[in-house]
Amino acid sequence: MIFRARILALTMFTLTAAIAVDALAQTRDPNTEIVGLWKTKRYNGRDAQGPLIIQRNGTTYTGDMVGFTFPLAMNNGELSFELPNAQGGFRGRLTGNSIRGIWFSSAVGQLGGGTPVVLTPQGVNRWTGRVAQQEGTETSYLLISRRPDGTLAAFLRNIERDLGGFLRLRSAVRSGNSITLFGGRAQSADSVVATGKYDSADRVMTLDFGGQGGVYEFTPDDDPHSDFYPRGKSPGKYVYRAPLAVDDGWATASLDQVGMDRATVERGMQAIIDMPMDSLNAPQVHAVLIARNGKLVLEEYFHGDNRDYLHNERSAAKSVSATIIGATMLAGAPIKLSTPVYQVMNDGTISANLEPRKRAMTLQHLMTMSSGYFCDDNNDAAPGNEDQMWNQQTDFVKFTLGLPLAFAPGDTAIYCSINPNLALNMTGRAAKESPFYLFDRLVATPMGISRYIWPIDRVRNPYGGGGIGLVARDFIKFGQMMLDDGTWHGRRIVSSEFVRQASSSLMKIEGRDYGLLWWPQSFTIGSRTIRGFAALGSGGQIVMVFPELKLVVATNGGSYASRGWRFVGADLMTKYVLPAVLSR
Repeated sequence: MIFRARILALTMFTLTAAIAVDALAQTRDPNTEIVGLWKTKRYNGRDAQGPLIIQRNGTTYTGDMVGFTFPLAMNNGELSFELPNAQGGFRGRLTGNSIRGIWFSSAVGQLGGGTPVVLTPQGVNRWTGRVAQQEGTETSYLLISRRPDGTLAAFLRNIERDLGGFLRLRSAVRSGNSITLFGGRAQSADSVVATGKYDSADRVMTLDFGGQGGVYEFTPDDDPHSDFYPRGKSPGKYVYRAPLAVDDGWATASLDQVGMDRATVERGMQAIIDMPMDSLNAPQVHAVLIARNGKLVLEEYFHGDNRDYLHNERSAAKSVSATIIGATMLAGAPIKLSTPVYQVMNDGTISANLEPRKRAMTLQHLMTMSSGYFCDDNNDAAPGNEDQMWNQQTDFVKFTLGLPLAFAPGDTAIYCSINPNLALNMTGRAAKESPFYLFDRLVATPMGISRYIWPIDRVRNPYGGGGIGLVARDFIKFGQMMLDDGTWHGRRIVSSEFVRQASSSLMKIEGRDYGLLWWPQSFTIGSRTIRGFAALGSGGQIVMVFPELKLVVATNGGSYASRGWRFVGADLMTKYVLPAVLSR
């Protein structure tokens, strides 16, 4: 009898506990499980890379790379080959004892990038080098938080290309195991941006963004050193250290040695480190470098960026194109600012059927965005819109030459990236030398720049409208070269006159001064106005030059499609960097 009573009591206890657990499960908010920071990291794989061997036997050349042996073509002194299976290709030429060339990461007909390759002699009629590619990764963070009314707010942050800024997520909804993200560019009404499932057992959120990147698997990011934050979740106090001297041409010094107030700069870096990351428009500062009196005095990286990373410089690369053009002029190529565009692009003559306004178009019109082409990077309906061109066109140069004009050249300046791209390729045509080789020979080599990525169109023209990848210590060199009147370590890169014209106000774009692919700038600090000029690219890719202060500032960032980049162009300069100079 006692045994039966105990069994009955145990049964009743078990039933009661089960009912209680079931009741708790029914009252628990399922949204709690998905509130927090989530991360996904996609490895896009490395393109073909590794040792490249070229051998000569009489007048023929053969190559060896990634297990393939193949013949090289020789055309007008240029060697070339294509790897099987559309793995990439090479173009190069003998320069002294070496072969200097460019490696293309994709097959002809595809978009991709070009990186430099140098092969040095190894014995007789044999050259060896290495094709090196930066690892392709795509890192995204999804932050889901609870609003006061219980609904879920959400935003997406992508380090490499700011996908979240374009998608504009605003909210998340969970229904059972289904997850839906809402947002969009239109502020009036939200649309579905992604759908997916949540696996509560494995804590994996699988989301499909469709044509905006496909399917991603997010897992919780509980790492206290997460790159979602500038320097981790609890970074502590910033301590200044002078930059390390490495073999890249930069002399280094401390802030104190060049007359800058250390405490003011430290406050600026602390402001970046402590920046709340709770909104889409939070500034994404990846790097800050300062040079004064020709010496590098500050080098700081955030959000996982580092000294060796080739950062996309976006439209600040237009100023790199300007440097190549100026260097080519200095080298004696038959081109100047007044050279007619269509004369050069038609091999020295102008077609009798060409309309009069295109006959009048010059290189200067391209470099001041006043070509008159019907193009506007901020107007998707413009035939020459940059994004539309990248999505639809094969040969960007040929496409641009055929565009209609909306204005007479020189009348109106409209920001449009096809202009500097045509200017760069026009320069190569005039010099009868690829812009790849012009950059390597006249700019990169004398300035000690050995690593970079050039974006290319589908016929492998280098794109001069933006997007070159550089390490930050090389990026800032372009500002120092302009500050030093067109020289780097005493070697002239562009003429003094080119520096003067490039940094002067030659046109107005939406009320802002514009030179030759450089932007004149001024800042007011107290009662003093500091004038300079800058290379500007979306997301915070900036090189600012202040001649009277012997100061150059370079930044990289990731706010490509959000307002966060404005911190660099405003607060960082006016509250910290410039006051650090002026307070001494």
